[in-house]
Amino acid sequence: MKPRIFLDGSVGTTGLRIREFLERRRDVVITTLTEPERKDSAARRAAVRAANVAVLCLPDDAAREAAAWAEDTAVRLLDASTAHRIAEGWIYGLPELAPGQRDAIRGAKRVSNPGCYPTAFLLLVRPLLDAGLLAPDAPLTLHALSGYSGGGKPLIGKWEDPSNGLLELPYEAPYTLGARHKHIPEMLCWSGLTTEPQFVPAVGPFRCGMRVEVPLPAALLRGGADAKALWEALHGRYDGEPYVRVLPLTDAAALHERSFDPRACNDTNRIDLHVVPNAAGHVLLIAILDNLGKGAAGAAVQNLELMLGLKPA
Repeated sequence: MKPRIFLDGSVGTTGLRIREFLERRRDVVITTLTEPERKDSAARRAAVRAANVAVLCLPDDAAREAAAWAEDTAVRLLDASTAHRIAEGWIYGLPELAPGQRDAIRGAKRVSNPGCYPTAFLLLVRPLLDAGLLAPDAPLTLHALSGYSGGGKPLIGKWEDPSNGLLELPYEAPYTLGARHKHIPEMLCWSGLTTEPQFVPAVGPFRCGMRVEVPLPAALLRGGADAKALWEALHGRYDGEPYVRVLPLTDAAALHERSFDPRACNDTNRIDLHVVPNAAGHVLLIAILDNLGKGAAGAAVQNLELMLGLKPA
């Protein structure tokens, strides 16, 4: 019998993309609710409890409520919200995070899908801490540029409203500069860092795509490590991973204006990792991904494949 996957929140940005990916398959049954049913807690509760896996594409409070409905059942949950990413009893759904993570996801009853920004940051930084090339108390900074779809329907509406003129901006627009971004706890928890990184996010005048940059001054690199050592650590960790591509060590002289297009991985579940050396010994790490692909919906489908023992589509 084909497994039943219930999408709770199937009309949101992430839910729609997950549904689009899943509808290409013939080995699962996808269930959703009508507009009136989506506003009916009893209908949602029944649908969650009738599924093999319920995918929660909801605001945090609604995700916590839906998760409670499944507590006394065999239903497995995949939560795409931020509600459970560092919660006890939930497995973090980033298969490439560390050895053993993929097996933990396979056997988990509760999986929390990672955030888009943390996915990039963690895949760049975690192997370097594990290899001792960065200290846990290293004061890191990350600058991230995302397409406006990363903010869901409210931000999409704001950027696509012609009266705002935002799509005509010739530059990116930083945001959340004065607040602690909601992804910081996730980055801190799963990276191995003991010092909170400074996070500078920005939105650009394009719908999908993401580029995350982590500059590493030479003084932060341990044991005389250089760009080659960092590249080898990343390549060694992700060699053979189907969705993580570590590009050859970058020749800075060959770079040009289109070298790091944040849209380069759009419509895929791939993330590209770059290591860029500097003559002074500094290193720039760059990750490029689709914020709705490997950063959200694509990652959710990858986790579902592991949880249900499905072959990649």
